[in-house]
Amino acid sequence: MRKHLWIVSALLVVAALIFGGCAAPAAAPAAPAAGEQATEPAAGSVADCATKDPVTLQLKWVAQAQFAGYYAAQGEGFYDDECLDITINPGGPDIVPEQVVAGGQADFGINFVPSLLSAREQGTNLVNIAQVFERSAMREISWKDTGIAGPADLKGKKVAVWFGGNEFELLATLAKNGIDKDKDVQLIQQPFDMNLLLERQVDAAAAMTYNELAQVLETPDKDGNLYTLDQLNIIDFNQEGTAMLQDGVFTTEEWLKETKNQDIAARFLRASFKGWMFCRDNPDKCVDYVLEQGPALPKGHQTWMMNEVNNLIWPSSAGIGQMDPAIFDQTASIAQQFGIIKNPPAAGSFVTEYAKQALAGIEGDTMGKAFKPVEVTITAGGQ
Repeated sequence: MRKHLWIVSALLVVAALIFGGCAAPAAAPAAPAAGEQATEPAAGSVADCATKDPVTLQLKWVAQAQFAGYYAAQGEGFYDDECLDITINPGGPDIVPEQVVAGGQADFGINFVPSLLSAREQGTNLVNIAQVFERSAMREISWKDTGIAGPADLKGKKVAVWFGGNEFELLATLAKNGIDKDKDVQLIQQPFDMNLLLERQVDAAAAMTYNELAQVLETPDKDGNLYTLDQLNIIDFNQEGTAMLQDGVFTTEEWLKETKNQDIAARFLRASFKGWMFCRDNPDKCVDYVLEQGPALPKGHQTWMMNEVNNLIWPSSAGIGQMDPAIFDQTASIAQQFGIIKNPPAAGSFVTEYAKQALAGIEGDTMGKAFKPVEVTITAGGQ
């Protein structure tokens, strides 16, 4: 009798191995049509898989801590846990993520929301599926001795800013303060360095908190001393109510029409969110993941960047990746005001169900109230 039971049990095990294979992911609902209210799909997870789904992510810029969460998710195996074989492609000055994704060379892309809205208006049907950065990193900085304590003080000054789509937060701030951009200020085309400000050829200059601001602080003055934050005035567009949304995750409506891809999107976001949560709690380790990519800027600078990028995500008002409709409307309004788009964005420019599904499958603090920056020692050149 025991022998017969043993044989039956063995046959059952063999059958399970033959027919079990890769656990099938939970099916996601059909993608909503533009303007329709989507229903929230049930949370699901991939327990095991025989064949991983390949996915490609196109970054906005070169490898740096701005994208640390994705490198961490790869390094910590979070994409593997979701049965995904991830390829992360760096960006550069000649790479437009919207074009790469629309052309099918990548499944997901990272870029500023105004750029996505412009691409949508031109007919690419891109859609934001997760808004990772809740706050803008764009600032206008000046030396304290110039007396520019706030936006109103920019009147009559030489003000540098990057053009090509990076100037609109500044222009919206000038307009909000009754300053005519053509008559009341002298706008200067800013190169991708801080030399105009450092050499005092302009009164104020644009800076990202995670990059150019650090570059100023890493530069010695004529006496060999590093500049400090208390020597600067900083205009924060978030506080001025003129900030625009930056790094969001997008794909195409056509790609999302396939049920399998809807499930892949939720799994990709879940792994990516876990990567950003890991970077919130382990910033030093995430800097190491970035350094493995061979970035142009060194460890000290990347550590500063990691802190500042974390500040753009955490704390999260509704959980990482969730779009704030009010800030989206503010971004769209400014984009229309300055001609990035001609018309208000059509319904369906962003969807939230995949990010919600991703959050539903994550344990832990997805709002990140406990973020603590890692200690950074500013050194010349950011070493």
